[in-house]
Amino acid sequence: MNETKNLLETLKRCLRARGMTYQKLGRALGLSESSVKRLFSDESFTLVRLERVCAAIDMSVADLVRMSAGPREAQTFSLSLEQERTLASDASLLALFYLLLNGRSVEAAERRLGLNARAMRSLLTRLMEAQLIDIDGKRRVHLHARLPIAWRPDGPVRKLYERQVRAEFLQGPFTGSNEALSFHSAELSAASVRILLKKIDKLAADFADLAALDVQVPTRDKSSVALLLACRPWVFSMFSAYRAKAAA
Repeated sequence: MNETKNLLETLKRCLRARGMTYQKLGRALGLSESSVKRLFSDESFTLVRLERVCAAIDMSVADLVRMSAGPREAQTFSLSLEQERTLASDASLLALFYLLLNGRSVEAAERRLGLNARAMRSLLTRLMEAQLIDIDGKRRVHLHARLPIAWRPDGPVRKLYERQVRAEFLQGPFTGSNEALSFHSAELSAASVRILLKKIDKLAADFADLAALDVQVPTRDKSSVALLLACRPWVFSMFSAYRAKAAA
């Protein structure tokens, strides 16, 4: 019973992430809004109906089961240190792995990176040698990793991309329709900081859920999005100068 409830709670979260209301879902299923509400309240889903609900938001029942399995923190995937070193050694290799993880085909990744066939074969061979992927006879990639990946905090990949993040990410104006920049500074108690950090962890988990959910969405219907979350003890230099004068 708990497993069913957890599965349906995950399904509700996925519906909200897609902006799929009970009314919209009812139209997709040929049911009234009240009938859809009753399905969830009574937990009376057949497998066929569950498959139809999942299909309405571009996911499978297998995706749903995976997302609902166990604590959300346990769903992250870790690579070996050697695999991280391999990816960090070549920006093109890391970029290809990122695209494949996000559901791009070999051909789409090749076009996106502007690579010729020979260069692509070389990168794919390196990913296979690192036991990150397999490729079948039809050039379909089978990944030995999945989103979200928990990169080592002090590992080579984090060190590589965090340098780029600090140098580039915050340079934009953040004025577009799909952009947001919100900065807040206040004096907080240790208890409040712990609560804030838990909320940041939850938002990061929500981001990972959406990324996993959108892997199967056609490339034309999605774009690359980055989310930067940061929190640390900090005093704005303008104010720290005043504090120094007051202490003197």
